[in-house]
Amino acid sequence: MIHPKIPLAQTVIQLCKLKNIKHIIISPGSRNAPLTLGFSNDEFFKCYSIVDERCAAFFALGIAQQTKEPAAVVCTSGSALLNYYPAVAEAFFSDIPLVVLSADRPKHLIGIGDGQTINQKEVFEKNILYSSNLKLDLKDEKGLSDKEELPMFKSLENKLERILGLQQSIQSYNEEEINKAFNLARFSKGPVHINIPFDEPLYDTIEELSINPKVEELDIKLPKIDRAELKDCIDEWYVSKKKMILIGVLSPSQIEQQWLNDLANDDSVIVFTETTSNVHHKNFFPSIDKMIAPLEDEDFKNLQPDILISIGGLIVSKKIKAFLRTYQPKHHWHVGEKNANDTFFCLSKHIVAKPNDFFSEFLPKITHVAKSSYLETWTIVKQLRHKRHLEYIKQIPFSDFKAFNLILKSIPNKTILQLGNSSTIRYAQLFNMNPSLKVYCNRGTSGIDGSTSTALGYAVVSERQTTFITGDLSFFYDSNALWNNYIPKNFRIIVINNEGGGIFRILPGHKNTDNFDYFFETKHHLTAKQLCEMYGFEYTTAHNELELEGALKPFYNKSKQPRLLEVFTPRTENDSILLDYFKFVK
Repeated sequence: MIHPKIPLAQTVIQLCKLKNIKHIIISPGSRNAPLTLGFSNDEFFKCYSIVDERCAAFFALGIAQQTKEPAAVVCTSGSALLNYYPAVAEAFFSDIPLVVLSADRPKHLIGIGDGQTINQKEVFEKNILYSSNLKLDLKDEKGLSDKEELPMFKSLENKLERILGLQQSIQSYNEEEINKAFNLARFSKGPVHINIPFDEPLYDTIEELSINPKVEELDIKLPKIDRAELKDCIDEWYVSKKKMILIGVLSPSQIEQQWLNDLANDDSVIVFTETTSNVHHKNFFPSIDKMIAPLEDEDFKNLQPDILISIGGLIVSKKIKAFLRTYQPKHHWHVGEKNANDTFFCLSKHIVAKPNDFFSEFLPKITHVAKSSYLETWTIVKQLRHKRHLEYIKQIPFSDFKAFNLILKSIPNKTILQLGNSSTIRYAQLFNMNPSLKVYCNRGTSGIDGSTSTALGYAVVSERQTTFITGDLSFFYDSNALWNNYIPKNFRIIVINNEGGGIFRILPGHKNTDNFDYFFETKHHLTAKQLCEMYGFEYTTAHNELELEGALKPFYNKSKQPRLLEVFTPRTENDSILLDYFKFVK
C-alpha cells in the first residue's frame, strides 16, 4: 500500500482509520498532498473530491448528519481553510461531528510573506469544540528549515539519543492531540480542527508505515438524573394546571412512542412541535405560528404555561419566542445533553439527560395531576385554525403559499426532506408534515449559504430518496454544490423562484422602492435552467397551479439523472397572501 513518507501525515491518517472516520472530503491543493495521497490510496476510506471548500464542508456536514459519525474535510493552507468557517459554525451550533484537517506551512515559513499563508492556529476561535496545532519535528519547533542544524545539540555526545527521545515526545504529543480531538467530535457532537504543518517534499511516498500510533478511547457517560431535582420537578408538575412542551430540532426517533402517548393524553399538557422536531402525534400542536399569530392579549394570558419544558435544538418560530418572552412560565426546564439556551429569559433548570431518558424516569412517577382544561381548550382552537387554513388555500391565487401546500403533500412516504432556510423553513412550519418523513434544516446558524451542499451530502450516504426544497437566493448562492460527481440519480431539488429575497417583503421595511428592491429583496431574473444543463440535471418548470400539479406527478419517479423543478411565483403578491393568512385563520 502507498503511504505518505511524512510520519505526521501517517499518524493523522492511521488514527482516522482506527477511529472509524471513513468519509473524507478533499479539496485540491499541494500543501495537503501528504494527506490526500494517504487517504486516497487506502481502500478503508471513502474519499470525495470537491473543489469549493465551503461546499465541501457543508457536504461533509450532511454526511455526518445522516451517519451520526464524524466526517472529515481536508484542505491546503491559506484562505482555503477560512471557507470552512460557515459549516464549522453550523456544526458547532447544531451539534454535528465534523473534523477539519488543514495543512499548514512549517513554522520557519510563516510570517515571512510566503504564499498561501495565514495565521491558521485556532482560526475558528469560539465556534469550535477543540483546536490543535500539531508539531512537525524538532527543527520545525525551533523554526529551522530542514537544511539547518540543531545548535543546542552540537556539543552533546549523546545527541542522537536526545534527538530521538525528543522526537518521540513530539510523536506522543501529536497522537494525544489527535485522539482528544476525534473523541470530542464523536462524543461531544461538534466540530474540531487539527492544523497540520508539512514541509517539502510533499509528494514522496513509501510502502511501509514508519509509525504505529496508539488509539485512546474516551468513555463519556451522562450523569444520572439527580433524585432531588427529579422530585422537585414532580412536585411542581403535580400542582401546575398548564404545562407546555416545546420541541425544536431533533433527530428522528429520539423519544419513544409510549412517552409521547403519555404526554398526549395528559389534559394539562400541550406539546408544540416544530417541523424540524421529527415528533408527531394527533394530539400535538404542529404549525406553531398558525396557532400563535392570531392571538390577542387575553388569549396569550390563557395560553401562558406554568411549566415550560424545551427539548431539542434551536427554535424557528419567532412568534413562540416573542410569546414566551412576554408571557413567561413560572418554570422553564430544558432537557438535553449539552447547552441549555435561555431563549425565553426565564430558564430555571437544565436537566442534563437525553429527552427519552428523562421522560422514562419522570413520567412513570406521575400518578395524578391537577384537573385541567388546558389541552381541550387549545385543541378546539387548533381544529378551528386547521379548518380556516383549508378554506384559505381554496380561495387564494397561485403563490408561494399554494405552491408549498402542493409540494409538501407530494413528497413520497418514508423519504428524506431537506429544507432551505429563510422563507422555505417558515412556510413549511405552517403545514402539517407527513409523519413518515425525516426532516432536516441547517438551523444552527440559520444561514442560506450551504443548504444545498448539506442536502447533497446527506443524500450521498442515505438509502432513501432525498428531496431538497429551497428558495431562489439560497439556491443560487450555493450553486457550486452541484459541482459534484456524487449526486444520486434519485436526488430531487425544488426551487421556489420568486425573483428575490421574498422574506424581506414580509418583514417591516419600505417595500416597492428602488432601494428596497436592489439592496434588500435583491430582485433578479435568474433561472436554474443553464445550471441544470451544465451539471446534468433534468429541468422542469411550473408557473401556475395546473403546471405544478402536472410536474409533481412524475417528479419523484426513477430517472437516469437527478431532477430539478423550478416553481415561479408572483414576487409582489406572495407577501400579502401570507400576511392575510394570519388574519383569515383567526
